Amino acid sequence: MYTVKENIEKTIIINKSKFISKAYFVTDISEANYILNEIKNEYNDATHVCFGYIINNNIKYSDDGEPNNTAGLPLYNAISKNNLNCVLVVVIRYFGGIKLGAGGLTRAYSNSALEVINNNITELISGYNVKIAFDYNSIKNVEYILKDVNIISKDYNDTITFIVEIPVDKLDIIKEKLSNYIKSFNTLNSIYIRK
Repeated sequence: MYTVKENIEKTIIINKSKFISKAYFVTDISEANYILNEIKNEYNDATHVCFGYIINNNIKYSDDGEPNNTAGLPLYNAISKNNLNCVLVVVIRYFGGIKLGAGGLTRAYSNSALEVINNNITELISGYNVKIAFDYNSIKNVEYILKDVNIISKDYNDTITFIVEIPVDKLDIIKEKLSNYIKSFNTLNSIYIRK
């Protein structure tokens, strides 16, 4: 399984219409909805804000006023045909005055999606969110051991608490390396991680 390597944006102009495409790595529907709301607010003067996503078993796409299945479906198809998961693709259109027809719209939205997907694919691997607690005198050792994983949050109180993303195949190794420095190591939930 694969996903987008990074969140990126590209713009193409077709017959004076401007298509701004954006790809996002998203792990749940609420995150996708938040991004969509932010985009709709930012581009509130756009003619259409169309999207498609695949997030685990959740699939959704929207034509946002374009003719039926000429925008959202091509975005979904671009994601699906590339075997992507945890991906949201949004295309913002500013109408340029020249009608493209159903076939032209389908191609325009499909090409817009491919602009942000092609050469932007990485493997999607299983992992865990893990909560790690430790004393201040262990911070250098802990940060060194965790140098190759994504630290989501850091909380500094009586003890330091990190929430980190750890791939399944590295969980036991990292836990063993941390054993002399930590007070607790709790697996919170399973997730997908970009390799």
